[in-house]
Amino acid sequence: MTFKMKLKYFFLDLFDMISFLIFVWGIVLFIRFFVANPYTVVGASMAPNFEENDFIIVDKITPRFSTLNRGDVIVFVPPGKTIPYIKRIIGLPWETVKIKHDGVQICKTANNIEQCNTLSENYLSGVLTEARCGENVFKVSTGWLFVMGDNRPFSTDSRCCFWLDCYQWSSYEVPFDHIIGKVYLRFFPHFKTF
Repeated sequence: MTFKMKLKYFFLDLFDMISFLIFVWGIVLFIRFFVANPYTVVGASMAPNFEENDFIIVDKITPRFSTLNRGDVIVFVPPGKTIPYIKRIIGLPWETVKIKHDGVQICKTANNIEQCNTLSENYLSGVLTEARCGENVFKVSTGWLFVMGDNRPFSTDSRCCFWLDCYQWSSYEVPFDHIIGKVYLRFFPHFKTF
């Protein structure tokens, strides 16, 4: 085989390899931006269900094409913030969330009659939910969600507008268009969790 032929095959192989790498990176970027995204949990607001440094995969398709349910854990960026938060959905659109001494109540109004039920939160391990910022009744608007962390005493959440001065200019709710996705999978990167 001549040097010219070897050079030709080398460049064909190089072109094939570069084409393959571009194709693979295209798939990876498509998945990352439109299908799923990895995150690391920061803070203790969701403990013990999600510990700090837990690695999570966030499903970006579910919030866009199906309904989010109460109890789902989502990742979102609150209004007025730039970093993602992880919290659990408590209140859905058109509901009223009441923080009582015996738990969280979800109220719906039908035919001018308010029907309230205490939320069964079996994912909490003996943690009491307290009101924050002097408010204990929250009405959830259309296109918005009310969220709280599982570690209620140490959670920055909808009860106090993510520590924004919301009662003057912002809302305590999370708009649908600020939701990145629903937590789909969790990994434990540190061995003490096992």
